[in-house]
Amino acid sequence: MKGKLVSSFRIEIVLYSLLSLVLTLLSESILFSVIYFIIKLVNPIYLEDFNSSIRNESLNNTNFNYGSSNNIFSNGLDDYRIREDINISIHLNREIFIAVVVLSIIIGITLFIFYFLTLTRKFTKQLYNISNGIQEISTGNFKHRIPIESVNELGLITLGLNKMAFKLEQTIAENEKNEKNKNAIITSLAHDLRTPLTSITGYLDLLANNTSLSEETRNHYMGVVYNKTKNLEHLIEDLFDYTRVTLGEINIHKTVINMAQFVNQLVDEFYPSFRENELEYVVKIEGNHIYIEADGELLARAISNLISNAIKYGKDGKMVNVYLKKEGDLAVLQVVNYGQLIPEESIPHLFERFYRVEGSRSYETGGTGLGLSIAKEIIELHGGTISARSDFDGTVFEVRLKAKEGEGDEKRI
Repeated sequence: MKGKLVSSFRIEIVLYSLLSLVLTLLSESILFSVIYFIIKLVNPIYLEDFNSSIRNESLNNTNFNYGSSNNIFSNGLDDYRIREDINISIHLNREIFIAVVVLSIIIGITLFIFYFLTLTRKFTKQLYNISNGIQEISTGNFKHRIPIESVNELGLITLGLNKMAFKLEQTIAENEKNEKNKNAIITSLAHDLRTPLTSITGYLDLLANNTSLSEETRNHYMGVVYNKTKNLEHLIEDLFDYTRVTLGEINIHKTVINMAQFVNQLVDEFYPSFRENELEYVVKIEGNHIYIEADGELLARAISNLISNAIKYGKDGKMVNVYLKKEGDLAVLQVVNYGQLIPEESIPHLFERFYRVEGSRSYETGGTGLGLSIAKEIIELHGGTISARSDFDGTVFEVRLKAKEGEGDEKRI
């Protein structure tokens, strides 16, 4: 409490006012003492001579009272003059006293103002800095920081202004980043949507206008159209899920899920994709009774994104492995591919929306750059964690979810 009082702007003003008053009184005392001593040094016996002359003249007039009758009149005149001189002296002393008091007040006020302004000029500097800082920030320079020179109310105001500028700077930087990402995703989407649509239109045109096609060729063309349509479906699902996650419109309906069956079913659904991309896959599950409580549909979406990502970027490695095990009270799922390594500096950004490790790969692999972000949001909604690492042992995406003891509804929606 004491520290707060000392650092209070109001308390400092009071203290500086009292200190200014003390310094003013000391200065006036010293000033008038110096003036008095100077006068004494210039004419040290002036007052004593004046008093002595008055006493001597009074004595001389008394001694001559016994003289002639003319001296009596002269002595009376002299007494009158002495009394007048004394009255004039008293009157002059009163005027001098009033003048000294007025002068003391004027000098005191001047000294008080001088000392107060001198002692509080740091406040003036602070206010000047705050005023200039506000003007600088108002012009759009959100990188500007106002120096904090005290811990009083002015310091708190300065700190608040700096925090505001920092948050505005972050917000604008984030908006600029999002704007760039949106422009990038629009460009990517335009390409990703146009390419399959062009293929679909072309193949459908061949199927509609060329009646001489063999059954095998027709089936091949229909397969291509189907695959391109599925790609479009995935793109639209990513955008839809991204909108739901961004707006917080996802509702979780949890059931108890047997993760062993759940993972096996998910991987089996990707068999056509593994075959099309000439990839081998292995599912290794340590234990058949690993249960979690989760929303099956949402969790399937998250893990499907991880498997799909492994297929897209693991072609060079010719292998995708899926591991499931239990560590303590956690169910741990790993999806591993052996494709091109992810640069270390890109690892922290993998789960950011619209982020892609290499822009040039987006046209080859497709996608919106939203899959991993959506997976992260879903896993975290279930109270779990998701992480990634990439080295010469493979690129690993790991999901950790709270395990549940006992059996339950062994199903996946």
